[in-house]
Amino acid sequence: MTSTKRLEVQGVWVRRGARDILRGLDIAFPAGSFTIIVGPNACGKSTLLRSLARLQDTIRGTVLLEGRPIASFGHRERARLLGVLPQSSEAPEGVTVADLVARGRHPHTSLLRPRSSTDYAAVRSAMELAGVAELADRRLGELSGGQRQKAWIAMALAQETELLLLDEPTTYLDIAHQIEIMELCRRLHRAGRTIVAVLHDLNHACRYAGRIVAMRDGEILAQGPPQDVVTAELVEAVFGIACTIIADPVTGAPMVVPGRRENGAAAV
Repeated sequence: MTSTKRLEVQGVWVRRGARDILRGLDIAFPAGSFTIIVGPNACGKSTLLRSLARLQDTIRGTVLLEGRPIASFGHRERARLLGVLPQSSEAPEGVTVADLVARGRHPHTSLLRPRSSTDYAAVRSAMELAGVAELADRRLGELSGGQRQKAWIAMALAQETELLLLDEPTTYLDIAHQIEIMELCRRLHRAGRTIVAVLHDLNHACRYAGRIVAMRDGEILAQGPPQDVVTAELVEAVFGIACTIIADPVTGAPMVVPGRRENGAAAV
C-alpha cells in the first residue's frame, strides 16, 4: 500500500472557554510521512490530532484532506480514508478481540451490504499485522495493556485506510510494550501508510519519526526531521529543561539526556 493522501491544516484556531488551545496553526502532513507531535502537557497536541480527524470543533481555519475541507466528507467516507486511535478507547464488556477488530469494517458495511468474505479477510489481516491473531477469541478485559493497545490498533487497521492518527499509543505501557508498538508503527509506515502520532517520549519520537512537530502553548515552535530540529535550545524552549543531545547508539538519531534539577532549576 502506497499512500497518496495528504492532510493539511490552514490557520486553525481552537478555543475552550476564554482560552485559545490552538493558535492559528499552519502545517502539512505529506503523503507517506511518519510525523510525531511532541510537547508538554496541555500544549494542544491531542487537540491538534482531534482537529485532524474532525473530532474537535475549530473556530477558525480549515483542515484539508486530499485538498478538500474535511467537513465536506460524510462520516463513512471520511472513515474509509482516515483511521483514528483516540487516547481513551472503550469497548462493551465481554467483547472479544475478533469482535472489536471487526468493528473497523463499519465504514465498509451497511444494512444493504452486510459483512462479506472481503471484510473477514481484512479483519484477519489486521489481526495478523498487529500481532493479535492468536488472541482473536480472548476477551479484551483479559488482556494486558500492551495486548489491548495492539487490538485497538488492529481495529484501526481493519478500516484499511492509508492515513492513521494515533493519540499517545504507548501511554501506560511498560518499555517492552512501548517498543513493540513503535516497531509496529514503523512497519506500517514502511508498508506505505501515512502516520501522525502524539507521543510524550521525546527519545521514541526521535528514533522512529521521519518528522517531528514540537508544540508549546498552542503553537508550533519547530517542525522537520529530528536531526534538524531537536537541539538543546529547542528542548529548553518546549519543555523548560536543560539537556545534552547525543547520538542514539542504536540509530544515530538525536537522544535527549535531561540535566539534573537543582532547587527547582535544571542543570546539566
